[in-house]
Amino acid sequence: MKYLLLIHSNPVTWGHPSFLHAEEGIKLPKSARVALTAQLDGLIAELKERGELVALEPLAAPKTTKVVRVREGVRAVTDGPYSEAKEQLAGFFLIDVDSPERAEEVAARIPEAQFFAVELRPIDDLS
Repeated sequence: MKYLLLIHSNPVTWGHPSFLHAEEGIKLPKSARVALTAQLDGLIAELKERGELVALEPLAAPKTTKVVRVREGVRAVTDGPYSEAKEQLAGFFLIDVDSPERAEEVAARIPEAQFFAVELRPIDDLS
């Protein structure tokens, strides 16, 4: 079963370069960021070893986002993420696992699950 794990994050938490001067949010100390990065690296290594990782990608800073809408045949492009929230879609994992329970286990081990959320979406087979 394939699942898309959508990682929601507040860039301030990780000290993302696009938010270095932001005062909102919780910026973790470097030692905590190092520990969480090690946790994530361990999870990625395990998923690769088990053959469960299909793809994973981080997304660029939210300030680089464009939103495209077409209304009555007219395209409108605006800056910024779709939602006006501190938390943004930060990246994704695409996994192929044996059960929904395993997908939930993987999602719970992504560090952002401790701070914000990891959305778990089954991939539909439309064939």
